[in-house]
Amino acid sequence: MNESERDLLVRLWEEHMRMPFPPNMRGREIEGEDVVYLDASIAVGVSSSLSEPFDVKRRDALRRCLAAVEKVLPSIDGEGGAIERYERLREMAALAVEFGDAGPRRRPVVG
Repeated sequence: MNESERDLLVRLWEEHMRMPFPPNMRGREIEGEDVVYLDASIAVGVSSSLSEPFDVKRRDALRRCLAAVEKVLPSIDGEGGAIERYERLREMAALAVEFGDAGPRRRPVVG
């Protein structure tokens, strides 16, 4: 991830933190996904990607969340800013996964 993509992720994260959780999404399950848990899981992954080295386990968990948010988005209504919130979550997850994929690579051992 280049610096402008990281800046975008930081900006999206800051917007996300200021946005209240849509009341109509509390306690909901869509397409077999608990949307509150999905929101929190993506938030943890994004926060981690911004603050510390992003390990494979966290990146893979965020990839699963990205797939889940893609699955639920078509069924979310616009009430209370829900669509905007989950579209932002999708974008942040995608950027964070990309950031993790672009992380330091091991150099081959020459022997």
